[in-house]
Amino acid sequence: MGAPKTGNVRNVVLVGQGGVGKTSLAEAMLHLSGKTARLGGHDGTKPTLDYDAEEVKRSFSISTAIAPIDWRGARINVLDAPCYPDFIGDAYAAMSVVEAAIFVVDAAAGPQSTTVKLWYAAEDLRMARSVFINRIDRPDADYASCLDQLKERFGMRLGAVTLPLGVGEDFDGIIDVVRMKARRCKGTQQSEFDIPEQYLAEAEAAHETLTELVAEADDELMEKYLEGETLTVEEIEGLMGKAIAKRLFVPVFVGSCVQEQGVNSLMDDIAAYFPAPTDYGEMPLIDGDKLKISSEDDRPVVFVFKTLNDPAQGRLSFIKVITGTIEPGMELINARTRKSERLAHLNVMCGREMTEVGHAYAGDIVVVAKMSAETGDTLSVSGKVEAAAFAFPNSQYRIAIEAENRSDEEKLYTFIDKACQADPTMHIERDEETGQTIISAVGEAQVSVLLNRLEDRTKVEAHIVPLRIPYRETIRRVASAQGRHKKQTGGAGQFGDCYLRVEPLLDGTVYEFVDEVVGGRIPRALIPAVDRGVQETMKEGIIAGYPLTGIRVACYDGSYHPVDSNEMAFRSAARLALKKACAEADPVILEPMRSITVTIPESYAGAVMGDVSASRGRVTGMETNERGDTVVSAVVPYAELTDYATRLRSLTRGNGDFSMEPAGYEQVPYDVQKHLVEFYEESRTQGR
Repeated sequence: MGAPKTGNVRNVVLVGQGGVGKTSLAEAMLHLSGKTARLGGHDGTKPTLDYDAEEVKRSFSISTAIAPIDWRGARINVLDAPCYPDFIGDAYAAMSVVEAAIFVVDAAAGPQSTTVKLWYAAEDLRMARSVFINRIDRPDADYASCLDQLKERFGMRLGAVTLPLGVGEDFDGIIDVVRMKARRCKGTQQSEFDIPEQYLAEAEAAHETLTELVAEADDELMEKYLEGETLTVEEIEGLMGKAIAKRLFVPVFVGSCVQEQGVNSLMDDIAAYFPAPTDYGEMPLIDGDKLKISSEDDRPVVFVFKTLNDPAQGRLSFIKVITGTIEPGMELINARTRKSERLAHLNVMCGREMTEVGHAYAGDIVVVAKMSAETGDTLSVSGKVEAAAFAFPNSQYRIAIEAENRSDEEKLYTFIDKACQADPTMHIERDEETGQTIISAVGEAQVSVLLNRLEDRTKVEAHIVPLRIPYRETIRRVASAQGRHKKQTGGAGQFGDCYLRVEPLLDGTVYEFVDEVVGGRIPRALIPAVDRGVQETMKEGIIAGYPLTGIRVACYDGSYHPVDSNEMAFRSAARLALKKACAEADPVILEPMRSITVTIPESYAGAVMGDVSASRGRVTGMETNERGDTVVSAVVPYAELTDYATRLRSLTRGNGDFSMEPAGYEQVPYDVQKHLVEFYEESRTQGR
């Protein structure tokens, strides 16, 4: 497989709701192009693209796979992106390096939540878009209804390029709306014939709509069309590519991947009309500028849009060539690390099979092994070109994990840290306050796959444990107490005596210590020991073991022994005094609050606000955004949000999204405080 010239490259990504047949479409394209001998993933055959053990077990894609297809003189790099919600980050990454997105939609279900979310992401990226309505042979398929739903949701720029010859069990081929011919496929064999009479009116109406949409791409032809003249097939074909690249027209294809009907026509039009990298494609740079994808610019620049830790082939970097030509052995500088990276071998990847190539031109996508670059890195000769990072979905699903054996904790952290470097939608951290290892991800399936791989590849078993909430303690009124520490064990003893007054700080200050001792009642050299004793006790808490905060402590009196008084004694005395004083100062527990912004379709607003109220939260605002979705703002206790990513998905059937920010601390209700204190006392009793 030789390297294609830039103008012959077509980079497309298959996206849409999980389970609608994106991988089946890619497999059909591979088979019809002669890349594979059989249709993969059908009638017991192994898929070429879903080869990972976890993908096989779960029966859906969890990582972007590439299917390079040579068709009608073009190299079509098909990126089959996972669109199960937990792995949608790969779809965002893939969309950032292609010129066109093909949205695969089920003929019975229509556009679903993930399709809508990714459609708007493609809109933000200013990508060319198209739709392939799949499974038109299903008994419950409804082509007309599906197309109406698409237009209602995404606008009237959508127009049919192919129509079905029959629906459901009657499906028997497709109609090419541009050329006004019917086609029937039997495997790789294709026949063309006149459109049957019963479909002719529908085809003519679709042809008229298509002509009207694409004519806007050329002023002269638009004027001709408006004057009532009929555009020729050749003129329409000439307009198609311009209209798609300018986003004036969204072509809609139809077919059945299992029957391999309609797939040939899709590939024909990708090769003929879809934008090439040089026609349509700019990489936004971090400095606000843009780098045009160009074969004429001889300065090599590449962008790493995905990294993969393959157990057999090691670390793989998926790169797109932005400018210039790259060759094996070339050294480029990473803009992030300022370090040199060697492109040892260039490979074209199809599923898991890699074929080495001698070079790659601008616009092409290749895979390089054993690079240290991370997802989102830009490499160039100067190292001064840096692409802007693309936006990933929120990683708000947070869980804590522990190794079954404590001795494996370091191995666990190292493995997951490497996995997070490859997947920017996952993060790992050690929470110093709670002592837990925390993973942030998009969803629970993503974490499940991670832990399965951890066990398979390192033999380390791990399990999920409840998140510990970083509560705080404080006081609500002023109180005073004496702390007296006296110990005599023969010889020199210990004696410390101090009086402390505590009062709440309401300005957000964590701690303040005041020395009010006069007359030498406590020697100046021992006052810092009182301060240290107070701070040590604050870390342990007063009523439930949580850190004490928002408190002013004044040491105003005391006494000492010239021989037995020392720092240790006064630290102990301070501990006693603080506990006594705080016990009389109405101690309370504070809980962390979070400000959340939830974006949902209007129909789910009531359910979301009801859930906020049931979670001890309060709605602070509600508005409608520019896309017609409802945006609900609320403040909710963090303890009620640890499973919110999963809960919101269930509440809104996957149609909701949210972000979350810290919003300070507030006092917990007394019933919650009682429970926390009881749990603390029980834990102490059991020695936990």
